[in-house]
Amino acid sequence: MHPCEQTIFALSSGRPPSAIAIVRVSGPEAATALTLLAGKIPPPRMATRALLRDDSQQPIDDAVVLWFPGPASATGEDVAEFHVHGGRAVMSALFATLSALDHMRAAEPGEFTRRGFENGKLDLTEA
Repeated sequence: MHPCEQTIFALSSGRPPSAIAIVRVSGPEAATALTLLAGKIPPPRMATRALLRDDSQQPIDDAVVLWFPGPASATGEDVAEFHVHGGRAVMSALFATLSALDHMRAAEPGEFTRRGFENGKLDLTEA
């Protein structure tokens, strides 16, 4: 599978531990990740409270989730955001659940920006 066809995820806020951490997911499986973890896809661009659960239905965190359907997102792809408590245990459980999904992987440095550039959301000076 070509890397652009894979869904990527990464921490988009400061390093844990922190009060709040934001994890961004971008790509064709972003909706799948959001549905699996939060149980539903919220209305576009509307912050929604959700209890995140792993694939065994064990709770991960009481979080805020957002949905940005492509192409009207920062990367031009479907994007999901998870605003979670920034403790290491929560982050570890969230990353483990995301990593276990098919066609999902951790993003490489700068990959969200590259996808935004490739999809016409940023020009070269912005990137």
